[in-house]
Amino acid sequence: MGSGKRFGVLNCAEDSDYVKKKYGGYFGVFVGMLAEEGEDWRVFRVAFDEFPDENEIGNYDGFVITGSCNDAHGNEPWIRRLLTLLAKLDSMKIKVLGICFGHQILGRAVGGKTGRAKSGWDIGLRTIQLSSSTSSLFNSLQIPNMLSVVEVHQDEVWELPSTAEVLAWSNKTGIEMFRYGDHIMGIQGHPEYTNDILLHLIDRLLLNNKITESYAQELKNGVNGRDEPPNREAWKKLCTGFLKGRL
Repeated sequence: MGSGKRFGVLNCAEDSDYVKKKYGGYFGVFVGMLAEEGEDWRVFRVAFDEFPDENEIGNYDGFVITGSCNDAHGNEPWIRRLLTLLAKLDSMKIKVLGICFGHQILGRAVGGKTGRAKSGWDIGLRTIQLSSSTSSLFNSLQIPNMLSVVEVHQDEVWELPSTAEVLAWSNKTGIEMFRYGDHIMGIQGHPEYTNDILLHLIDRLLLNNKITESYAQELKNGVNGRDEPPNREAWKKLCTGFLKGRL
């Protein structure tokens, strides 16, 4: 018997042809990591103004917010509408998991501040340190207190309100993870990414003159010859544990 649970992916990115062809878009990437038998998963392309019906959001057990090329501190109409939706989900205590841009927009939604990372781009594999309280929180999942994760971001959460808890940090980013109550959690890195998605994004950033050719080659050298990013199963347990109330 399936759980019958219902989840929505708020897709804030424009799917590249590569990701659409190989994974069915970023929706397919997240479903591949998080979905379990019997669940109903839907995608809403919020960056294209496709939002869930306000009268139906109470029928969902949780939502996942994806990464994006847009700035979480921006004020495009769809971002303003997303902030309104997040305020509604917060008031209803519906689970929301934010990844990268999703992490940043959640930080903004709960009263924090976001902006350009003071240390510049962070791209590649990075080790994050979980707080002692986080280790206790995820104790039942047997999650290690240090985790590796793929990072691709030039923005970050600068600060959070006192009502939010920082769960993890790294030597590059002060707020790698946070939670707000029991229903909101943000992760700056990309636990859903594979090596090939990372290599594809490096090529896209280079093509769009976001990074230099020498930096792109340095990043590729760090990825090539490496197995898939470590700790993928730990991240899967952590994300599904939060989203599905198993903590």
